[in-house]
Amino acid sequence: MKSHKRIGAMTLDYVLLVLFSLMVILPFSIILCTSFKTKLDAMTVPFTMIGKHGFSLQGYRAFFDYGLLLSGFMNTMITSLAPTFVCLLVSAMAAFAYAKINFPFRNAFFAILIFTMMIPGTILLVPHYMLYNAFGWTNIGSFANFFPLIVPQLFGGVSIIFFLRQFIFGIPDSLVEAGKLDGLSWPGTFFRIIMPLIVPALLAQGLLHFIGQYNAYLGPMLYLKTDNFYTLQLIVATFKDSIGKNYPAQMASCLIIILPILVLYLVFQRYFVEGIATSGMKL
Repeated sequence: MKSHKRIGAMTLDYVLLVLFSLMVILPFSIILCTSFKTKLDAMTVPFTMIGKHGFSLQGYRAFFDYGLLLSGFMNTMITSLAPTFVCLLVSAMAAFAYAKINFPFRNAFFAILIFTMMIPGTILLVPHYMLYNAFGWTNIGSFANFFPLIVPQLFGGVSIIFFLRQFIFGIPDSLVEAGKLDGLSWPGTFFRIIMPLIVPALLAQGLLHFIGQYNAYLGPMLYLKTDNFYTLQLIVATFKDSIGKNYPAQMASCLIIILPILVLYLVFQRYFVEGIATSGMKL
């Protein structure tokens, strides 16, 4: 009887997994197929996966001819890559302090830190803009336009600190005590003992943070004034406005923008899953 229940539960699990997978795969398949259609086939009703005129690369040619792809990629790396590394380092150091160092008002400071997560980011847009404008970071056509997208990330992220703190809590205190007996300072303990043990968590959080920066739209839209400073997300938006109802070109631009993220996830998939799965577990 128990075996029948177990088989039924497993069957239900697989059915649900297949359904949720289709919810993700089907829209992506439509984007992929549409990107290889002609403009006429893409507007044909009813929708078909393969157009009557066969495969076409006109959508991809239209996007590459737009001419801003390379500059957009470089601008996106400027606002995403370096801030992600610094944010991870600062967040990991803060998480280590909150998890393993007993200092006055530690829990109170951490509670205040967590409370800031409850403040919607949108209500801070105007104060932030006024502050950055006072610094001269909103001048049109200046490299300083990148600073509002980079500088706040250099002080760490609350969600990353929270996640890494739970991960570091799972590291036995005996390892930290052993480091102290060997004469390691707190920075030495962090870099020589803690850092090697939290690599999966760092990669998982780094990937999530990088994707968030890579896909950011509202911040770049507010602070980047000229197209030579646009990130990829702004370039896709302006490209869509410039081509009108050329759906293959729109879908092609989306696929090209998604491709680096897919490659990044495939390369670090094992570390990403490991970093999420082992959070808070004793090592």
